[in-house]
Amino acid sequence: MAKRPPRLPSNPSPPKASAVLTPPSADSPAEPTGPISREHLQLVESDGSAGRAWKAERAQRRTERIRKIWDFFEGGNPYTNYWLVLGATLALAAVGLTMVLSSTSVDADGQAFTTATRQAVWAMIGLVGMVTITYVPTRWLGTIGWILMLVSGVLLILVALSPLGHTAGGSTNWIRIGPVQGQPSELAKLALVLWGAAVLARKGSLIKHFTHWMMPFVAPGALAVLVLVLAGGDLGTSIIIIVLVGAMLFAAGVAMRYFLAAAAFAAVAVAALMWITPYRMMRVYAWLGLNCDLPEEPCYQTQQGFYALASGGFWGVGLGQSRQKWAYIPEVENDFIFTIIGEELGLLGTCLVLGLFAVLVVGVFRIAAASSDRFVKFVCMGIVAWLVGQAFINIAMVTGIIPVVGVPLPFISYGGSALTCAMIAVGVVLNFARRQRIEATAGTRGKRGSAKRSTLTAPKKSAQRSRRTPTQ
Repeated sequence: MAKRPPRLPSNPSPPKASAVLTPPSADSPAEPTGPISREHLQLVESDGSAGRAWKAERAQRRTERIRKIWDFFEGGNPYTNYWLVLGATLALAAVGLTMVLSSTSVDADGQAFTTATRQAVWAMIGLVGMVTITYVPTRWLGTIGWILMLVSGVLLILVALSPLGHTAGGSTNWIRIGPVQGQPSELAKLALVLWGAAVLARKGSLIKHFTHWMMPFVAPGALAVLVLVLAGGDLGTSIIIIVLVGAMLFAAGVAMRYFLAAAAFAAVAVAALMWITPYRMMRVYAWLGLNCDLPEEPCYQTQQGFYALASGGFWGVGLGQSRQKWAYIPEVENDFIFTIIGEELGLLGTCLVLGLFAVLVVGVFRIAAASSDRFVKFVCMGIVAWLVGQAFINIAMVTGIIPVVGVPLPFISYGGSALTCAMIAVGVVLNFARRQRIEATAGTRGKRGSAKRSTLTAPKKSAQRSRRTPTQ
């Protein structure tokens, strides 16, 4: 039987086309002009020029995206920046008053509105101070810083070395004169920002030298305030002062090697202060979970704070419906008030607080970027480091990231002097924003339509100026 030939398919598929690499002709462009795709890269010459062009285009697009984001932070008009800072501050203060009222509404003495009323009075005083310093001439702020530095220094000496000092929470950082008491360390933070910015701005380009940024800002100024605060045992405020001073020196352009050396020294000093103080070591042990066997151990406050945050969920149990504020969390209206926000308002409420601080940072940074005055930049950097750094430490403390440190949450925790000084500090920033609004209205900041050059863009080389011939 004869063998049949193999049956061929009815629709034979055409052979796959193979790419043929040909050298570019004289008419074809040497470099690709449009966007480069991966298929195009497979059909180009073997010298790799198109691959390099594709990588260069990707890097350019990435640079453009970064520049757009950076322009958002340093852009904006003075009117928008003013309302960003003012709106975020008033919203944070309103949240603080609401949560202080909610957390103290179950007071054992039966006076549900006493603490909240006091906080409201201090908020009004702070609002008056914020509005007042907003309309003070900007050239007076440096002189005000010198005055506040002297006043806060005298008050800190009285706290540390006189019977007027009042001890609370293991540290002597309060001064009590009759029925009025407050924390001079809060005033010292504002004084350091204004006085230090005036000193650093006056140094000019000499600030990069060691002796000029060290004296007199760091020593004896900031060092004297730090020693007096530590004399009262307030380690949390001391950390905030170190962060504040470091941020202002960073804005002044101090070399990075000094920051590394200072950070190592500060870490060793903080560890030593914790080691030699028994109650601080108890907090470290509680953070590590080494003394959490009995309910009365130092872990109790942190654990109850965790219970409050966990029971809040996403939406919270409702405003005023917290269960942990019923004497479960000690001093709930002070350092651990963020846990009540998480319990009553849930994750949504905590993200709202974080978002308001983020808006405040963006507004202050825009105001600093829009000014060419070094004093304005130093003050804005110091105030942001003070308020946002303190908020970060407080939230990290109540969430268990760091050990418990006596640092309140700005604008929200109960404390009259802290709230008043924070609002006055925001008033200083609003002073700068108001001046920028006036200058923009008068037309001294440039004509409308002129684009503001980004700090990420290299300045263009200006043509050489022609020499003027002297008149005969």
